[in-house]
Amino acid sequence: MSTENPIRNNVNFATPRSFGTTLKSHLKETFFPDDPFRQFRNDKSGGRVIKKAVQYFIPIFEWLPNYNLRLFRFDVLADSSFVPPLIYAVFGNSKHLAVGTVAACSLLIGNTIGEKVSYQDDPNLYLHLVFTATFFTGIFQTLLGLLRLGILVDFLSHSTITGFMGGTATLICLQQLKGIFGLKHFTTKTDAVSVLRAILQNRKEEGIAIGRSFAIMTNEQVDGNKEIMAFGLMNIVGSFTSCYLTTGPFSKTAVNYNAGCKTAMSNVVMAIGMMLTLLFLAPLFSHTPLVALSAIIMSAMLGLINYGEIYHLFKVDKFDFVICISCFLGVAFISMNYGLMISIGLALARTLLYAARPATCRLGRIPNSYLYRDTEQYPGLTRVPGVLALQLGSPIYFANSNYIRERILRWIREEEDISNAKESVVEHILLDLSGVTSIDTTGIETLIEIRKMLEAKSIKIAIINPRLEVMEKMIRSHFVDMIGKESIFLSIEDAVEASLFSMSEQKQQQQQDDFV
Repeated sequence: MSTENPIRNNVNFATPRSFGTTLKSHLKETFFPDDPFRQFRNDKSGGRVIKKAVQYFIPIFEWLPNYNLRLFRFDVLADSSFVPPLIYAVFGNSKHLAVGTVAACSLLIGNTIGEKVSYQDDPNLYLHLVFTATFFTGIFQTLLGLLRLGILVDFLSHSTITGFMGGTATLICLQQLKGIFGLKHFTTKTDAVSVLRAILQNRKEEGIAIGRSFAIMTNEQVDGNKEIMAFGLMNIVGSFTSCYLTTGPFSKTAVNYNAGCKTAMSNVVMAIGMMLTLLFLAPLFSHTPLVALSAIIMSAMLGLINYGEIYHLFKVDKFDFVICISCFLGVAFISMNYGLMISIGLALARTLLYAARPATCRLGRIPNSYLYRDTEQYPGLTRVPGVLALQLGSPIYFANSNYIRERILRWIREEEDISNAKESVVEHILLDLSGVTSIDTTGIETLIEIRKMLEAKSIKIAIINPRLEVMEKMIRSHFVDMIGKESIFLSIEDAVEASLFSMSEQKQQQQQDDFV
């Protein structure tokens, strides 16, 4: 074992950033993760800056100057409410999204308004409330976009959306049984039990995130906040022209994409086609049998129940499967609102559980290398006698600090249990904080407590590769002064070499003392 002082890489102990700089950085990462203003930085021409700003906030000015008849041919082929598509063509960010009504939104509005007003008893009031709901939905969406709160949509997990769409499709299919069986009396409730009960009681009677999915296929950049704002403006303007709540349905967008649309001009063509239909063809559809419409709707809705995806969730992640099934059953048998709340609640509980019980692992050295990896994932790694290297994989804050403290002490006890007389007990604890993105005051106090506990056991502690924010708080709280700058390392290898050198010196000193 070498007794030479090991060479170590320098750790940056620069003065912590100011509060304003830190706040600006956090706000940028929270509300502007895509850095939308990067295109204006190096352009000092006022005219070009204004032009880029107009193109950014009103995307039609970006693609319309380069529009040609060849693109128009594809957009015409992709043609399938009149006003909403025009508004989206001006403010929308996606080239392939086709706007229209969505069954899930229709069911939500029908469930909410139907509890107060019956469309059969007072159809005028019912329509007024529908248009009012469309207006306030647009206001809410626009505010979400302006305040850059599209991040809230991230809490709708993939499993939640899968279960929600499946449950919604089931409800809509059951609702169409009224038209297929020709029932004159039917329930206004939207749970499966009430719908099936209505069918049995009348058995004697006869007679978001879609645009982004397609953007991935074409390497197109879609700004979620701009999309929400475009939807909001679309619904606000549409509500004044008696238009129904409009968004980006998956099925219509899929048809639009597969038909070969190239730009948002397809929505303009759609609006023109819808206008002509409303003016000249609407009377013809009044004679369409209700049973035919019900069959068409059921056929479309059955495709929304993604059995393959549900089975995939079951194989990959059982908790995601539980969230999906909970949403599906909640929507189908209780109500859409409760189904969503149950699934989102489970997803949030899982998130909190991950945060409160972060992943920690013991590190060992891969033979014939300087790499350190999880000993559970890679069995047979080399253990360094007297050194316990641990890796923390999440922020340290009040919710998980106690767990982290107890987990570290447990690692020490386990390490001491597997040590025998020929092996040295733990003398150095190395905490790899490269995966710790942030730490609060409770987390700092926890590190101080851990240091005191280890000091009482004559165990030294070293910190490895703390990130910028973590380092700043450790400096401000004087934690760095407590353990000493010499106890903070840039890599695990540096820390291990320093620990071995320290143990070697201590052993030599002890031998000299015994000799004397």
